Amino acid sequence: MWAHRAWVGRYLPAGTPAGAELAAYATWCNAVEGNTTFYALPEPITVARWAEAVPEGFEFAFKLPRTITHDRRLRHADDELAEACARLRPLRAHLAPVSIQLPASFGPDDLDVLDRFLAGLPRDLDWSVEVRHPAFAPDGHAERAVNDLLHGHGVDRVLLDSRALFAAPPRTAAEHDAWARKPRLGVRPVATAERPVVRFIGQSDPDATRSYWQPWVPKVARWIAEGRRPLVFVHTPDNASSPELARRFWTDVADAAPELDLGALPEPAVPPQLDLFDGR
Repeated sequence: MWAHRAWVGRYLPAGTPAGAELAAYATWCNAVEGNTTFYALPEPITVARWAEAVPEGFEFAFKLPRTITHDRRLRHADDELAEACARLRPLRAHLAPVSIQLPASFGPDDLDVLDRFLAGLPRDLDWSVEVRHPAFAPDGHAERAVNDLLHGHGVDRVLLDSRALFAAPPRTAAEHDAWARKPRLGVRPVATAERPVVRFIGQSDPDATRSYWQPWVPKVARWIAEGRRPLVFVHTPDNASSPELARRFWTDVADAAPELDLGALPEPAVPPQLDLFDGR
């Protein structure tokens, strides 16, 4: 998300009105997950406004509407898919892989449905798939099958890592809520195409969150060295410090692999007032 009102005055300029957060968010991070499309497609005028608000190189990782993924379960959804693609295409220069987030009940018996759906996707857009059935998790009996299927279609797998969240008992209301809602599955850092997507869910404590993401740092650096372009999104139960955490993850990768040319991060609209880590 980019419109978290708790960020106003901290990461977004004080007085930023509702609906005007995106431009300021884009000075902190160069990508964002767009959850809104999961619930409803934006109007064309809204899409145009989003395109105008972000600089070159900024990317949106939108989700397909739940009517396609959860209600129709990828079946008989040609019209809905065409409409979703038509709404997003004006943002083509800013689109990361569009996410097909599937319900936990979508399991191995549905792989033939996923195969047909992926085969019918328009190829002018990039795609990713997030599966939540336990059989697709590490050592699940269908993990290899779903990875091979995605690789065969040139589609990325979304890797949801919630291990940090569940590594300690919940202490805050936001953590209790996250424990109730977030999937609790293992994760294997596999890339099935060129743009692996990592969704890392940490704890409310920024230092604890950083300690748990350390195994991702060399893996992401290795993907970049291989010519892949991974996307990493950092969440916490309340997302209070997510923009700063995301930038720190980028810095950790840059520090771990100085031979990689990662470019430069944008200059924040609101300079950090208090660094979260190490006094740096």
